[in-house]
Amino acid sequence: MSTVTRATLAEQIYSQVGLSRHESADILEHVLEKVAHALEAGDTVKISGFGTFSVRRKGRRTGRNPKTGVEVPILPRSVLVFRPSQLLRAHVNGNAGHMNAEDDE
Repeated sequence: MSTVTRATLAEQIYSQVGLSRHESADILEHVLEKVAHALEAGDTVKISGFGTFSVRRKGRRTGRNPKTGVEVPILPRSVLVFRPSQLLRAHVNGNAGHMNAEDDE
């Protein structure tokens, strides 16, 4: 198993598109910045054939300490949610040959 990093993605852009390594890294950084800014703004980011990133805002609420049973306040927070597309799930599960892009969510 391996990890996909910015460097490996930039190298893929370099080798497949034919841009310089510097241009490839710049394009990747630009795309990642756009995604991050959209999520910061509360927008949903949908990448066809891959999945959807969204931010779910959880308001202030009361929870319970599991050790003591005492009610405690839980501060508001944001949670990043990723929902993979059916196409991505099929690839991960090894049945990609049974799906096409039209089956995507």
